[in-house]
Amino acid sequence: MMEAALEIRSAPPAETAELLRLTGAGKQYGPVTVLRDVNLSIHGGEIHAIIGENGAGKSTLMRLISGHIQPSFGTINYLGEDMAFHGPADAERRGIVLVHQEILLAEDLTVVENLFLGREVTRHGVIDDRTMEQIAIRQLAALGCTARPWQLVRELSIAQRQMVQIARGLLEEHRIVIFDEPTAVLTASEVDLLLDKIRALRDRGVAVLYISHRLDEVEALADRITVLRDGNMIGTYDAGSVTQQDMARLMVGRELSMLYPHKRGTSAADPLFEVEHLSVPGFVHEASFVARPGEVLGFGGMIGAGRTEIFEGILGLRPAKAAAIRVNGKPVQIRSVADGFEAGIGYLTEDRKGKGLLLRERLAPNLVLSALSWLYRKIYTDERIENAELNGAIRRYDIRVRSKKLEAGQLSGGNQQKLLLAKTMLQDPSIVIIDEPTRGIDIGNKSQIYSFIDELVRQGKACIVISSELQELVGLCDRVLVMKDGRITAELRNGDVTENAVVLAATVGSGAVGSREENARDRHHL
Repeated sequence: MMEAALEIRSAPPAETAELLRLTGAGKQYGPVTVLRDVNLSIHGGEIHAIIGENGAGKSTLMRLISGHIQPSFGTINYLGEDMAFHGPADAERRGIVLVHQEILLAEDLTVVENLFLGREVTRHGVIDDRTMEQIAIRQLAALGCTARPWQLVRELSIAQRQMVQIARGLLEEHRIVIFDEPTAVLTASEVDLLLDKIRALRDRGVAVLYISHRLDEVEALADRITVLRDGNMIGTYDAGSVTQQDMARLMVGRELSMLYPHKRGTSAADPLFEVEHLSVPGFVHEASFVARPGEVLGFGGMIGAGRTEIFEGILGLRPAKAAAIRVNGKPVQIRSVADGFEAGIGYLTEDRKGKGLLLRERLAPNLVLSALSWLYRKIYTDERIENAELNGAIRRYDIRVRSKKLEAGQLSGGNQQKLLLAKTMLQDPSIVIIDEPTRGIDIGNKSQIYSFIDELVRQGKACIVISSELQELVGLCDRVLVMKDGRITAELRNGDVTENAVVLAATVGSGAVGSREENARDRHHL
């Protein structure tokens, strides 16, 4: 317990000396070696990012450093002495704490009780609730967390729970703080506050180890970057010497262009989906386009150009008017996403956490939610059907879960996206619209998502991809429509789909690109 006079330990003095060194460290489980020959130094007053694909060994390495597991070989030297921590509590006492990716809170306890569990503040031998509440209020406010101190954890959102877990890890000052994917479920404003907090830790001389698949965060935060691949340490680099593309290439061991399936070329088939003169008040003006079976049609443009709003208008999520919308040549009336499904249109929202999934619901109900009207022929749900569909989706889309009873919010970003894709494909749409297909997921999962998209179009479906990543548009799409100020300003085909061409059309507006014959053919269909 902590006495009230010792609310929070004083901060360690600012320093840049080496705090911890691993030499030849690794971990073996039976005959399987999951981490090998890691040589790593950690210094005070630095943010040291650890990056790699899922399964690269990042979490194993952090668990070694924080005392959760013991190395099978090699040494850990901490503060000048070879050290063997006797569990995470021992490591915390010595100044090393791991803020887990998985939320490890007691749901039936309050926020305050979770923050101080096992280290309650006492006054004259009695737990001091008032002091703990005051400390909790300050800690939560510093992180921008809206949870109330005496609120039960079970009542909190996934993002609030993550913030409470982070607040617990930062309740006392430590020499080394390890963050394992801390922003996976946070909003943009929460992320900004947390990153500022992490920079403040560095400025006080704390060593921060930061694991993230979000390379933009790594680039913005890190002083040094260590890359792991398949359990091996690839190297440690000064952050200023590597770009995000360099990081990705080091993580996967190949050029990023190899992540994308072989392109099929522009389809000559009759349009599967046609939209004529669609307007969304305030966002989109007179947009017309077609999508063909067997092609990936991309939508590019700057933020606010109207890319997402086009499809929200088509699917009844925003007020919109169109001269005509046709599927397989037949006019359709769409007033809702459900109407879209009935017409053969599947839609994956860009906001999978806010609009695509029920984060506090189990995986199986999330999967079948959109298909209830035809999946069940009774007035009640059947868990056997749900579980059978979930088992199939896990195999088909390689959804990595340690338990099928998890809530959707407890999955990584990549696995959430694969669950959302499985949910959408359960009704076998012929037209699949995916808004920001790989936002917030790691390189390995990106490659899988691209393969799934390639498989869809090879089955004869039309796939429409809305993306803010230029390389994704260039690498994945057979044809790209670029928007500016609510209008489609260019159409790029085949070899004309380049980053420079997309940027030019998005910022200047270059007009349609392509042969006269191709453009005339499309106008004929409209």
